[in-house]
Amino acid sequence: MPDNRPSAPLPSDLMSRPTSRRAFLSRATALGIAIPGIGAAFEACAKPEPMAGGAAGQSSATGATHPHLPNPDSRLDSALKHGKHPSSETPGSAEGAAKLPFHRYDPVLPPLSPGRVKQIHMTVREVPVRILPDTVVAAWTFDGDIPGPIVHVRQGDTVEFTLTNHGTLPHSMDFHAAQINPKTAFRSVAPGGSVSYTFSPKYAGAFLYHCGTSPVLMHLGSGMFGAIIVDPPTPLAPAKEFVLVQSEFYLNEAKNGVAAFDYNRMLSSEPDLTAFNGRPSQYSNAPIHVKRGDRVRFYVVVAGPTQSCGFHVVGEQFDTVYLGSPPGNAIHGVQTFSVTAGGGMIFELVADVPGEFVFVNHSFGHGQKGAIGTLVVDE
Repeated sequence: MPDNRPSAPLPSDLMSRPTSRRAFLSRATALGIAIPGIGAAFEACAKPEPMAGGAAGQSSATGATHPHLPNPDSRLDSALKHGKHPSSETPGSAEGAAKLPFHRYDPVLPPLSPGRVKQIHMTVREVPVRILPDTVVAAWTFDGDIPGPIVHVRQGDTVEFTLTNHGTLPHSMDFHAAQINPKTAFRSVAPGGSVSYTFSPKYAGAFLYHCGTSPVLMHLGSGMFGAIIVDPPTPLAPAKEFVLVQSEFYLNEAKNGVAAFDYNRMLSSEPDLTAFNGRPSQYSNAPIHVKRGDRVRFYVVVAGPTQSCGFHVVGEQFDTVYLGSPPGNAIHGVQTFSVTAGGGMIFELVADVPGEFVFVNHSFGHGQKGAIGTLVVDE
């Protein structure tokens, strides 16, 4: 059967299209073409944009910011630094890997902190992360782990966020729960710098956050993502609450015991491994436990960077699935529902039967690669 999918433009297409000098350079860099002097060319073309102030819904930056790295859509970021489609192998991303212990990522939703102003400070770190007992990856992270920390706030809270870049490349933060000008708030920050902005979540639900620096596929696919859970003004019914962030791993062959993420392999969209919360099959080896009669609430967020998740619990059905902001948008009596890459949904069931219940991405080609775990219902 012929493949009718549109293909990416060839370098020769760039040469033949009528275009401006700036547009040509932008398209060439988007394709990862290393052109001598391209950095200088952009320097000549680009105009620095003013930084916004620090009022609510705005942002400010401190430290080593760069006048030509104002936005997450800047083609000047990691693509140009490497001069090719990059891997995640950067200074520090493998340091101390041999002695790094494996740890289970705690899926329990942390409690809300008091007050309606939430001050959140995260740091960018390019460090090794052990995702399996025998596998260490060269990761780009928020706070040194994959995923980053679970953020828990209420609808209407004031979130005062600061990101500090301790890495070697520009990075940024895109909160899907925010309604804010991304050109200022989600801009890239150079190594050693910080960016701060304030937002107030308008809707409740399960949302993704991730690095928005170009190429976004590379930064998100190298571990720079996490979940922000926004409670509605009237709390949902009491439940045992767990956060599951699905992601994919596209890895090079390990060097000195560390496997780097590979951009070209991400473009293929055929992952080596998949996982809930950064470690393939970790909740099969160390299950999640609840008691009979508990209401169980899963916040399922899909970081991707590409694949969706058909979330399913074997031997159970969901009495409620929130497609959007709870408590509205609910459907009932659901066996499986797909959460797209970049999305999040809330799944609920009552654990009224004791036993071991496998939860899985029912797109089994990905479930069998690690997006699987076990919910144990104890008497």
